[in-house]
Amino acid sequence: MMAGNRADLAIVAMDLSEEAQARGWDAFVMAHPRGTPFHRTAWLTGVAVATANPCHALAAVGPSGRIVGLLPLHHVQSRIFGQALVSSAFAVDGGILADDPAVIAMLAHAAQDLARDKGDLPVELHGGPGPEGWEGYSEHVTFARPLAADDEAELKAVPRKHRAELRKALANDALHIRIGRDERLIRDHYRVYSESVRNLGTPVFPVRLLREILDRFGEDADIIVVYERERPVSAVLSLYHGGAVMPYWGGGIHDARRLRSNELVYYRLMGHARARGMTMFDFGRSKLGSGQASWKKSFGFEPQPLLYHTWNAAGRARDIDPRSAKYQRRIDLWKKLPLPVANLIGPWISRGLG
Repeated sequence: MMAGNRADLAIVAMDLSEEAQARGWDAFVMAHPRGTPFHRTAWLTGVAVATANPCHALAAVGPSGRIVGLLPLHHVQSRIFGQALVSSAFAVDGGILADDPAVIAMLAHAAQDLARDKGDLPVELHGGPGPEGWEGYSEHVTFARPLAADDEAELKAVPRKHRAELRKALANDALHIRIGRDERLIRDHYRVYSESVRNLGTPVFPVRLLREILDRFGEDADIIVVYERERPVSAVLSLYHGGAVMPYWGGGIHDARRLRSNELVYYRLMGHARARGMTMFDFGRSKLGSGQASWKKSFGFEPQPLLYHTWNAAGRARDIDPRSAKYQRRIDLWKKLPLPVANLIGPWISRGLG
């Protein structure tokens, strides 16, 4: 235990491999209105196992053992990008989950102590409240809106220009979808996703990460793939949490733009999510001013700023921003790599991004 600044509470390092502790952690996350998929043990342990970045699960606990706040921290380690404690790694959210300012301060201080113990590492919080004295920054926007009542209403919610593109995909009899969690879908999703991120100049995540998330989330995760006849052209792996669907790892091959299959995959996901009882569609984050952000806005979603926070004792911060000048030549070269080569070395690089 680490001392806090409220006499009735202590910060405890929880063992999420122990069933009772994991159950208590998840119960708090599921009950909290700001809990996200990235606070859940399924995400935290899946990331740790698949990327070899261990998770430190800090909880503020009262005398009765009741949890009143959480902070998961992955120790992300990379020879290229350096090290950091990240909450949560590879996530768009997952920062401090607590309401009481004193609890937030305790968890922040515990993170600082852990960072010093690990060699004065920087700490990066993806979302959540900003601790006093930490640096806040906003480089991303997030997109979410309620799902419409039915497919027709959903179609009408898409602005006219983008709706016309979607109608072309709906009228294409060669396009069809499959939804599920089976091996074929995993394989076809990864084929599409890896080509998509290679074309953007980004190293792909290990396929094991996607498998671990699917396995650990169970029915709260699935894959939808759009096929042109038998060829996978667009695909997305989605998470379901608190009445919201979040398409998370997705993309399309080069032909997806011509086929408008990216429009189709998200429209069909909306209908699938509605049938599952979801009420919100969370389109996730995009970089401010990016083409991806403009595309989501043209789909009928309004951007909202996403605030992150950092702290580091040694004045060192990781530079993992793909817009950084020092990475531009590498990104241009990566786009030209043969896909098998990119898929071979990409996972080794991406597991250190966090």
